[in-house]
Amino acid sequence: MLNPQQRIAIDYCDGPLLVLAGAGSGKTRVITEKIAHLIKRRNMPAAKIAAITFTNKAAREMRERVGKLVSGAAAEGLTVCTFHALGLKFLQIEHARAGLRRGFSVLDADDSQSIVKDLAPKGIKPDLLFALQSLLSRAKNDGLTPAQAAARATSAREREAAELYANYQKRLGAFNAVDFDDLIRLPLAVLETDEEARLGWQERLRYLLVDEYQDTNTAQYRLVRTLTGARGAFTAVGDDDQSIYSWRGANPENLAELSRDYPALKVVRLEQNYRCGRRILRAANALIANNAHLYEKKLWSEQGEGPPIRVIECRDDEHEAECVAGAIAHLADKHKARWHDFAVLYRGNHQSRALEKALRLARVPYHVTGGTAFLDRTEVKDLVAYLRLINNPDDDAAFLRVVNLPRRDIGATTLEKLGELAGARHVSLLRAAQTDSVRGQLAARAASSLVGFSGLVRELAANAERLLAADLVEELIRRIGYAEHIASQVKEPALRERRIQNLKELSEWFRAMQKEGAGGDLAAQLALLSHGDRDDPGNAARLMTLHSAKGLEFRFVFIVGLEDGLLPHEGSLAEGRVEEERRLMYVGITRAKEQLTLSFAKRKKRFGEILANEPSRFLKELPTEDLHWCGHDPEQDAAHRKELASSHIARLASLLAD
Repeated sequence: MLNPQQRIAIDYCDGPLLVLAGAGSGKTRVITEKIAHLIKRRNMPAAKIAAITFTNKAAREMRERVGKLVSGAAAEGLTVCTFHALGLKFLQIEHARAGLRRGFSVLDADDSQSIVKDLAPKGIKPDLLFALQSLLSRAKNDGLTPAQAAARATSAREREAAELYANYQKRLGAFNAVDFDDLIRLPLAVLETDEEARLGWQERLRYLLVDEYQDTNTAQYRLVRTLTGARGAFTAVGDDDQSIYSWRGANPENLAELSRDYPALKVVRLEQNYRCGRRILRAANALIANNAHLYEKKLWSEQGEGPPIRVIECRDDEHEAECVAGAIAHLADKHKARWHDFAVLYRGNHQSRALEKALRLARVPYHVTGGTAFLDRTEVKDLVAYLRLINNPDDDAAFLRVVNLPRRDIGATTLEKLGELAGARHVSLLRAAQTDSVRGQLAARAASSLVGFSGLVRELAANAERLLAADLVEELIRRIGYAEHIASQVKEPALRERRIQNLKELSEWFRAMQKEGAGGDLAAQLALLSHGDRDDPGNAARLMTLHSAKGLEFRFVFIVGLEDGLLPHEGSLAEGRVEEERRLMYVGITRAKEQLTLSFAKRKKRFGEILANEPSRFLKELPTEDLHWCGHDPEQDAAHRKELASSHIARLASLLAD
C-alpha cells in the first residue's frame, strides 16, 4: 500500500519533480512504481525511459524490482544504470563525436595514477602528486576542459594542475582511452556543443529518473539538465540530510540549482519512515535540526518506541571494542538474532583493528567492508589489462602492465626505446612492436620476445570475435600460463589457492554477465564496477565506515568513536565542515531498525602518548530523554550486568559442549 505522498510522486509526470525522500521512506519503491506507471498508464515506451543511480548494485536491484511490476516485453529497452554506465553507452554510440575511435579503453584508477605520475615532475612528493591529481579530477567533475581549467586557475598549484591536465589528455588521446571522469565529461561536452546530438538524445530518452540526487557533482547535474532540456521531464529523488560525499565532488547545492533552473519545479516530501523505531527517529530529527535546510522535513514512523539508545563511556579504544563485542554476543543470544543483523560503524578504517581483535576473542564472525576489492586484486587486474589490450591495441597503459607478465625478458631499457620509436611514428607501443623496422632497432633477444607477445595478442584478438568472454578468459589463462606464474611467485599454499581461485571467479563472472545479457564492451564494463558490488559477507557482523553504510539497514547498530576530533573529524572541524559530519552521524543513526548503541573512549594513545578525549558534540544534540548513559542508572545497570553475565555463562557452556 502506497502512502499519499508516494502516490503523488508516482502520478505526477507533467513537469520537473523533486522528491525529498527521507531515510527509510521507500524511495526505491517510488522510482520503480513510477517506471511502471510511465509504461503502463502513460503508454511511454520503456526504451524512452532511463533510471540513473550511483552503484551497479542499486541498479541491479532496481531493475529486478521493475521486472516484477512490468512484463518482459513491455520493459524491453529500459535503461537502469549508473551515471558512468550511461556515459559509457553514449560514448560507444557517439565515439566519433567525442574524438574517439571505436574500441576505446576505459582506464582504471591505477592506470590513471600511473600516467599522472609519469607526466609529473620527477621526484615529486606523494602528497603533492595526490593534490595535483585531485585538482585534475575536480576540473573534470566540474565539466572543464584543460583550457577552461587553466583560465580559472588562481594559484600556482592550480596552474600546474591545469598544465598536467592538458598533457594528460594528450596522452589519453594517443592511447585512444578515457578515464572514469571522462565518462561524464565527454558526453556532456558533446551534448552542450552539438545540437544535433543533443536533440537526438533528448528524443532517445524522453524521461529521466535520478536516484541519490544529492550526490551528483556539477558535471552530472549539467548532464541531466542537458538531456531533459526545457521540458524538464524528470524526477530527481534525494535527501539533503544524507549528502556526505562533498570530498569526492558531490554538490548538495544542486538541489537549490533545480529550483532556480526549473521555476515550475514541484516538490514532494516523503517523511514517513518504514525502518526505524520512533525513539531512533526522534534522535535523528533532533540532531539534523542543527543544520541549515533549503527544504524542511521531519521523519515520523508508525513503528514502536523501541528501547532507549545506549551510550557507553569507555576507558580506551580496546575497552570500547570489548564492550561492543560483548554486547553483540549478548544481543544475538537474547533476540536469537543472526550475525548479519549487526553493524558496527566508525569514521575511519583504522578503527576496525581493535574491534576485529575483540570480536575474534568473543567468537563473533565478522566481515570488514572496504578490504581489497575483487577488481583490485593483482591477478584480476593483470587479466583485465590483457583483455583491454586484446580489445584495444592502442591501450599503452595495458601494454606496459602485461608485456612482461609472466616474465619475457623485456626490460625497462627496451620499453623506453620502444616508446621513443612509437612516439616518433605516432603509433601505439603494441603497433610499434608489431613492425619489423622497429623491432630491428632493438636488441635481438628483446625483439624476439616482442614478436611472441605481439603474436599472442593478435591470436587472442582474433579468437575474441568467436569466443564468449568467459571462454576467452580461460584461454588467456592457459596460453600465458598464469596459474603457473602464481604458483612460482606465491609460496604459501592457502594464499596461492585463493589467488588461483580468483582466476576461476573472473571467468565465472563473465559467464554470469553473458547470462544476464550484459552487452557492449565487457572489458570496458569492468572498469565501471564499484568496489561494493562483490561484497558478500554472508552471516557475519558488518564492520564498516559510516560512508560505506549509506543505503543499508540493520536490526542492531553500534556507532563507535564518538569523540570530538574523530566524529566530527578534526579535519572537518578545521575546515568548517561540521554540517557534513553531522549528516554523516545522521546517516549512521538512521541505519538502525530496532536498537542503537553509541560509544566513545575517554582516552586514546597517539604517538606513544596517552591523550584525553572529549565526547562528541553530537551527543549533546540528542534528546536526553531517549538516551540511557550506561553507569548513570545503578538499578538498570545492575540488571543489565546480570543479564550479560548469564548470557556469557551460557555461551561458555555452549563452547565447551562443542
